[in-house]
Amino acid sequence: MDIKEIKEKVLKAIEENKELILKAGQEIYDNPEFGYKEFKGTQIVANFFKNELNLKVEEKIAYTGCRARTNEDVVGPKVAILGELDAISCSDHADSNELGAVHACGHHIQIAGMLGAATGLVKSGILKELDGQIDFIATPSEEFVELEYRTKLKESGKIKYFGGKQELIYNGAFDDINMAVMFHALDLGDKKVLTGPVSNGFIGKTVKFIGKEAHAGSAPHEGINALNAAMLAINNVHAQRETFKESDRVRFHPIITKGGDIVNSVPADVRMEAYVRARTIEGMIDANKKVNRGLIAGAYAVGAEIEITELPGYLPILRHDSMEEILEENLNDLGLKDYIIKGGDFTGSFDFGDVSHIMPTLHPMFGGINGALHTRDFKVVDEEIAILMPAKALALTIVDLLYNNATKAKDILSNFKPAMTKEEYLSFIESNDKTIKA
Repeated sequence: MDIKEIKEKVLKAIEENKELILKAGQEIYDNPEFGYKEFKGTQIVANFFKNELNLKVEEKIAYTGCRARTNEDVVGPKVAILGELDAISCSDHADSNELGAVHACGHHIQIAGMLGAATGLVKSGILKELDGQIDFIATPSEEFVELEYRTKLKESGKIKYFGGKQELIYNGAFDDINMAVMFHALDLGDKKVLTGPVSNGFIGKTVKFIGKEAHAGSAPHEGINALNAAMLAINNVHAQRETFKESDRVRFHPIITKGGDIVNSVPADVRMEAYVRARTIEGMIDANKKVNRGLIAGAYAVGAEIEITELPGYLPILRHDSMEEILEENLNDLGLKDYIIKGGDFTGSFDFGDVSHIMPTLHPMFGGINGALHTRDFKVVDEEIAILMPAKALALTIVDLLYNNATKAKDILSNFKPAMTKEEYLSFIESNDKTIKA
């Protein structure tokens, strides 16, 4: 069977099953769950793999999440298509649940698109024409939130890392995977797809300012005000902003999660969570040192103590042009040539950046939505563009990679030098997992 015929069969299978695909996405949307709590979502995806595609499924791959495998008896490169399961918190969104959870980042779109690509590749009957393997993975916990809950999971030995793809890399889920692809939703206006995005990485941190309680009205001189320490600390970081290189795109954004106990006592226990983001690993490390210096100085100024717990955040997304070229050809064939934005610059972070440091990856952004991510305005307005088009584009790209003795995949892999080995990657993120006391 020639490649044109294979691709036509894949597209036909997606079109014939589009209602099934969209229904699965809606079911994920109707059951939003925060990271490492995606028990319903995991089951929805696992049931689709089993009941609709007759695939063997492995569940609880990183506490939650699941994967399905194809072509296991075929010798050749393995490509993974990923979709993310978790929701975010936005209680002002019309569709948020009683916990404020809602898929206002579009992860339900990713899951539906991943299932759509799987449907096209499996139900078309063309897998035997491909000289490689394909894994479909529903990944947990992309949003770096609910740190107290994840800390408890870590302390009980249920997880090692707070990010789902970090956990998957650590536990060996990517050890036999050679390439990985996924997509994200984004409001692109009158365009339909953005290719080749790059992003910031970040180091997370929780901070505890430790003061001394006293009566705030009659004896404040007997206390040490931990809230003043925190406010000074934030201002100390602000005072250093001009020292951050423009090219590093540094961002520091803290929140006070506890400001004290009661209003008539000097605050003695004040808590903060923060991210330090930058475009490069070197920039992340440099900015983080300056931020810690400012935080510690804030505590020192009022005589407080401080505990800074560093948390391994995510690495910047790297662009792999060899993968982008294959995707772009398929986007053109799908009629999107005049609707493409080439190159995107994001100061947010994605845990797929970690994967991009150890293997060739692809991470386009598709439109079909209105409103900014993580806001009450987010909504899907065109399921064809948001879900079905990326399903088609990624499925066709995998066909190109694995057709004809997987020539294109092998060419990419033979010329690929990872930014880090798995061992180097784990060593780096482990170095950011520490507590500083002063």
